Amino acid sequence: MPASNPLLSIITPMYNAGAMFESFIQSLLAQTLTDLEIIIVDDGSVDGSGERADAYAAQYPHIRVIHQANGGVSRARNAGLAVACGKYVSFPDADDTMSPDMYQTLVEMAERDQLDAAQCNAEWYFKASQRTKPLIPHDRLTSTQVMSGPEWLNSALKTHRYMHVVWLGIYRRALIERCNLLFEPGLHHQDIPWTTEFMFNAERVRYTDRMLYRYYMHDASISNRKRTGQRNVEYQRHYLKIAQMLEALNQQYRDRIRIYPVFHYQITHEALSVCHSIRREPEAEAKQTMIAELFATQTHKRMLRNARGLQQRYQLLLWLSRIYRWRQK
Repeated sequence: MPASNPLLSIITPMYNAGAMFESFIQSLLAQTLTDLEIIIVDDGSVDGSGERADAYAAQYPHIRVIHQANGGVSRARNAGLAVACGKYVSFPDADDTMSPDMYQTLVEMAERDQLDAAQCNAEWYFKASQRTKPLIPHDRLTSTQVMSGPEWLNSALKTHRYMHVVWLGIYRRALIERCNLLFEPGLHHQDIPWTTEFMFNAERVRYTDRMLYRYYMHDASISNRKRTGQRNVEYQRHYLKIAQMLEALNQQYRDRIRIYPVFHYQITHEALSVCHSIRREPEAEAKQTMIAELFATQTHKRMLRNARGLQQRYQLLLWLSRIYRWRQK
């Protein structure tokens, strides 16, 4: 039977994981760390994934499955957090895999140095070509000593390769509960504000450049980038909200931590992705809707306030001049 208070709770939202679920669960069962619980939150799967997860839970006492109506990744992660018992938590995706020693490595780092978070590097795996490449190239960032959360986030973001993803590490659950850190329901890329606020509160963080996590890039990932029309309009609203949330976090914590220039840069960077999407949008009505919402949310002013560095300021002015030209009044 699993320990009532394991070292690690692994929380995985799952919606139609398909054929990849088998590789994922086997990579968890192969973990050299045994003091853990696996919480799979079946978010309304209709492809049999939920039943396969139940079968594993019946066989392995440290696996439990929560079934709920489809409500998105954030609600699934929050449901897992509500029942987690581990000293640390992690949030791998159900269509990825982990090295057998990933969680033992991270937990040993956290226990040895009394960390609030331990993060590792990852590799992209391109299924079509079977190529891999590191998430953060080693010439951009190597393993660190203990740093504060803001110091680590500053170093990571300055690589321009770091991603705000929760599957890169483990996180002290007591800190999550003390700060009431929940994932924003319905928000795509909710990892960005969540990891930002976690790191703003973390006192001790370390990073290893070992690539212990494999993120699979497949056809579905590529097709998701080709949204057009109303789907694109709705998707870009998430980035507008993320930029707003990041600026609010900088304001909220400015008297408690050092707000590094790259924390401002990140706000403009996320919002500029909307500008790129506007340029690529083929439908005139959708294009004008996105432009109107960029102005209605005051994102143009938000980008101007937070742009840092000559290159980003130049890019921003170039993009805003284009947006003004494309705008129909």
